[in-house]
Amino acid sequence: MSEHNQIKLTKMNYDKDRPKAENPLKVMDLSLRDGHQSLFATRGRTEDMIPVAEMMDEIGFWAIETWGGATFDTMHRFLNEDPWERLRTLKRYIKKTPFSMLLRAQNLVGYRNYADDLARAFVDRAAENGMDVFRTFDALNDYRNFETVVPVIKECGKHFQGCICYTMTEPRMGGDVYNIDYFVNKAKDLEKMGADSICIKDMAGLMAPYDAYEIIKSIKKVVKAPIHLHSHFTSGMAPMTHLKAVEAGVDIVDTCMSPYAYRTSHPAIEPLVMSLIGTNRDIGFDIKELAAINKILEAEVMPKYKHLLADNKMSIIDINVLLHQTPGGMLSNLINQLREMDALDRIDDVYKELPKVRKDLGQIPLVTPTSQIVGIQTVNNVLFDDENERYKMITAQVKDLCYGLYGKTATPIDSAVQKKALKGYSRGEKPITCRPAEVLEPELEKAREEVKGLAKDIDDEILYAIYPVTGKKFLKWKYGLETPPKEVMAKSLEEALKDQEMVAKAGRGELVEKKKDAPEKSDQTRKFNVFVDEEYFEVGVEEIGGAPIVSYAQPVATPVPAAPAASAPAAPAPAPAAAPAASKPAPASVDGTGLAAPMPGMIVSYEKKVGDAVNEGETVVILEAMKMENALPAPVGGTIKAVNFESGDSVAKGDVLCVIG
Repeated sequence: MSEHNQIKLTKMNYDKDRPKAENPLKVMDLSLRDGHQSLFATRGRTEDMIPVAEMMDEIGFWAIETWGGATFDTMHRFLNEDPWERLRTLKRYIKKTPFSMLLRAQNLVGYRNYADDLARAFVDRAAENGMDVFRTFDALNDYRNFETVVPVIKECGKHFQGCICYTMTEPRMGGDVYNIDYFVNKAKDLEKMGADSICIKDMAGLMAPYDAYEIIKSIKKVVKAPIHLHSHFTSGMAPMTHLKAVEAGVDIVDTCMSPYAYRTSHPAIEPLVMSLIGTNRDIGFDIKELAAINKILEAEVMPKYKHLLADNKMSIIDINVLLHQTPGGMLSNLINQLREMDALDRIDDVYKELPKVRKDLGQIPLVTPTSQIVGIQTVNNVLFDDENERYKMITAQVKDLCYGLYGKTATPIDSAVQKKALKGYSRGEKPITCRPAEVLEPELEKAREEVKGLAKDIDDEILYAIYPVTGKKFLKWKYGLETPPKEVMAKSLEEALKDQEMVAKAGRGELVEKKKDAPEKSDQTRKFNVFVDEEYFEVGVEEIGGAPIVSYAQPVATPVPAAPAASAPAAPAPAPAAAPAASKPAPASVDGTGLAAPMPGMIVSYEKKVGDAVNEGETVVILEAMKMENALPAPVGGTIKAVNFESGDSVAKGDVLCVIG
């Protein structure tokens, strides 16, 4: 072995003589959070975690990630579950293993920086509800955004894990921006802030094995805190990167149980356990216990989510991520957005535009929420720009970024883009240089008043404060004031298997049993489309004695666009958009010019009401698309004659949002 390889091999019988390793590698399991977030859009339900919770508690994980990231959003929006209750429930089953969460620093579990009072309250309540390890990151690696949440983590006696978001501007680590000095200096900064451990967060799976070795070796020379590696499998390099990291002395790595592993998720734990048996980094887990957990997951849990898995590609890796550096969740967001806009053929244009937008916006790392900020702005540029103008539709979040509300970017933002974004910006046209939250007004008391009578406790109030539109809707579901729609309700294993069998039959042309003596088709036969999940069939229906019968059914070769993300997304995402509502065109009796939705999304608010005067170009509607807000301007001047939707409504591309006359 080379002088760098510190792994010592011993011969032994696995079952009887397995010695305890000198320096066992610690492992955090991500199955119950990042695993299902990466593979099937964070749709994992609490009820499907309980069957294996106690067994996972016995494995010996350093921690189990159970919360944070997109779970808070997706649970209340798409699953009709209280995210706070998940923590309390799982804590009743997992009593020995610490819980870990992904905290987006001042972004908390949302997509913007929140005020200090709300940030402090959120961390305090997360700790009180059962959180132990706060994996804290900032999308810009601007640690000023840690200054509010870290003291609260410490005051609560919890573990503060500081993250360095790993990204590059070159094919491999290096260059003028993200080089070895950059990562080493960030590690030093985190240790000065009191980090109990330091995580290198490789969200797109870009870290090459030998780069991992160099980074970890270099960081461990200058800091004492344990080093934790988080690397997605997307590119296929992560298992090799893990092994080189182990040789370099990494203390902790992230894995998933094998049903939740690979593709855009993480390496599986089982091969790593077997690879290190008999070495001085032997993890020490019992592979038979892991297999028993997997058996339950495969038989009782995964069938419910099979329809949410990504595409039907044969390969489980995506080497293109090494070229465009787009994390899996961000990529699926872009694909879903383009598909819903009937523009999937523009994906190559998006890939070409994306690095340009990223450079314009300061070479920011692509991780939530900056991945969405760059990604959705890229889509807007591709679809709405022309030869005379770029950045014709700038999202509210890009404007906030240019103002400095997210923090300091790695390189300066393009001055022309920044000037255009800040023209007429409500907070001012001159960017700030202070800590972003210093310019934010307190939020919690205002939210408390707005949801008074509906929220029952501070956890409800915090949920509403972070997600006012969808949070309020969920609280109405939670307390029986509104009936939750069918698509947010849980599906049983039997129902899931029945649906899968229906799809399988349709695929085999067995959807309807063919009559033995089918009559000849007459000229009166009418054709209908029958939709079954992501497939549809052309069906001929003919009236006989007033009762229609099915005369034939055959698959249609031309693929139909996938169902919207809320019901059956075609690819995983941190939190896909809700299913579009049925089109609601302007009433025929209202004359005027309609403002049509340029993309599918959710109405955040109307800035104008019926009867208000509006000037051409003035903002009328705030439309959220893929978590980014777009201010839609009036196409003409006049008076608002009709408003066709309400805050919280989902709309399709082309829906008439209001009429101006």
